[in-house]
Amino acid sequence: MILKNFLPDRQVKSVLSIRPEELKKHGIKAIITDLDNTLVEWDRPSAPPKLVQWFRDMQEHHIKITIVSNNNEMRVKTFADPLGIPFLFRARKPLGKAFRKALAIMDVKKEETVVIGDQLLTDVLGGNRSGFYTILVVPVAQSDGFATKLNRMIERRIMGWFRKKGYLTWED
Repeated sequence: MILKNFLPDRQVKSVLSIRPEELKKHGIKAIITDLDNTLVEWDRPSAPPKLVQWFRDMQEHHIKITIVSNNNEMRVKTFADPLGIPFLFRARKPLGKAFRKALAIMDVKKEETVVIGDQLLTDVLGGNRSGFYTILVVPVAQSDGFATKLNRMIERRIMGWFRKKGYLTWED
């Protein structure tokens, strides 16, 4: 069934609820994460203290992180550089090239990596099609940029179908 490509392996309220100990227990050594509305609001330029601590916790447990965003270089660089986190911009998710590039940057295997994002049509679809374990987070903001608004309309229909079939149990 084609819709299975949009089904995340796991859903959580926030990236902050993803703990490094839990990832390590499952052999995870790396995270490919989206930026806008996954880590912070799409219009917030920098990481709040709780998120900075989350990045530190991951680093202390030797879990590598790369931000993979469809946004422009300035937006992603402004956020990632102060944290010292590698990033890819204009990633063209759900296409697989940026995911493969992120693996190369972190020098890890696909099986050792999770993809985290807030969108079914970019993050989850791209991660699933590339063979990653995918984690969907509730968007941190209720507002979106124009292209994302279109995606959200489609996502709501897919999510509704998943809920009806019992594949998704959590509400945004």
